[in-house]
Amino acid sequence: MDTNQLEQLRSSKILVTGAAGFIGSNLCETLIEIGSTVVALDNFATGHRKNLSAIIDHANFSFIEGDIRNLDDCNKACKGVDFVLHQAALGSVPRSINDPITSNEVNVNGFLNMLVASRDAGVKRFVYAASSSTYGDSKALPKVEDKIGKPLSPYAITKYVNELYADNFKKTYDLDTIGLRYFNVFGRKQDPNGAYAAVIPKFVMQFMKHESPVINGNGSFSRDFTYIDNVIQMNLRAMVSNNPEALNNVYNTAFGERTTLNELTTLLKENLSAYDKAIADVEVKYGPERKGDVPHSLASVDKAKKLLGYAPEYDMKSGLKEAVKWYWENLK
Repeated sequence: MDTNQLEQLRSSKILVTGAAGFIGSNLCETLIEIGSTVVALDNFATGHRKNLSAIIDHANFSFIEGDIRNLDDCNKACKGVDFVLHQAALGSVPRSINDPITSNEVNVNGFLNMLVASRDAGVKRFVYAASSSTYGDSKALPKVEDKIGKPLSPYAITKYVNELYADNFKKTYDLDTIGLRYFNVFGRKQDPNGAYAAVIPKFVMQFMKHESPVINGNGSFSRDFTYIDNVIQMNLRAMVSNNPEALNNVYNTAFGERTTLNELTTLLKENLSAYDKAIADVEVKYGPERKGDVPHSLASVDKAKKLLGYAPEYDMKSGLKEAVKWYWENLK
């Protein structure tokens, strides 16, 4: 980003929803470091207070405990805000299959509340977490933004509905939006615990305990694993891009490289063995495939590079090295 864009961030008041979560808390810390004024909203359904401990007392940071399903909470959070980074959602394909109603209430009703509150508050730009799950049953690789298939889970449906609502709010109310289709984000602060933990932190913790991780399927499924710092960059660029063509679009947020689950476990063992040699001998096990899983995921990031100036700094291997170091130092 150029000097003018950084200065714009420093002079802006920015709302981050889902601020106590993995991505939200990392965004908050980065914005505080830049010098922005940050308002944070979270109900701690999946986030943790500890994720905000480093900035909770900062003069430029304020926290609202509230729920995006409550329009009053959304209105309160949006008051006087220049930009919204909407990260609040109930993630996880399996969670949505087990409880589609709650996923819809949070991801669709909550999203609509945030759009309405942003519109009424005169927010300049609404940047939101979209999802690679929107590509559904499309077999084309790499995934290109304007070619999607049918959703394979209730979660995927909710995230596609977000894109439809965002597009409609531009056309109907002239609210500028940008959607970021996240591809398997990983990195520091990602929760390794719980029934719906993401694969990388879950496997890291199991390896550190010398427990065998279980791969769903035969390990040939692949993902475009995306390090958190690439995602932060995309959010910042989406907020302050002065390219009119960049607005009211959705963008793949990824590195543009795929890794199979078998390759992932090999890389994890290699990285963790530097801290504990015994991890090299931990066996990997295999279980049944999960319902709703997309077999392969690989993003084209050409559109983001062209219109937003996106320049991802971390590939899978360099990001994984950083993530493993953080987990070892903070959770061992």
